[in-house]
Amino acid sequence: MDLRRDVFQAIADPTRRAILLLVATQSMTAGAIASKFDTKRPTVSKHLQILTECELLKKEPNGREIYYHLNPNKMKEIANFIEPFQKLWDDRFNKLEAVMKTYKAKG
Repeated sequence: MDLRRDVFQAIADPTRRAILLLVATQSMTAGAIASKFDTKRPTVSKHLQILTECELLKKEPNGREIYYHLNPNKMKEIANFIEPFQKLWDDRFNKLEAVMKTYKAKG
């Protein structure tokens, strides 16, 4: 049985989304990431494990430390999935804006 985690379940958790935002600009160690949260380090380690299993984060050893950094390719896959929905909502808001402009012009 393949127990690989689903990327959308991973990003559904607010702590994991916060971790992704933290490492988006720079690689960080687990300790540095954990220091930004009000939870115990094993809890943050579990979140890191899930994000790594989903390939949203990559681990890079550097001496005795392991640095976590964002996997832009996996983030692009998420963006590609969401893109059609973004277009749908943009189209709806553009239509609403046109209706509002017409309504405002009449009033």
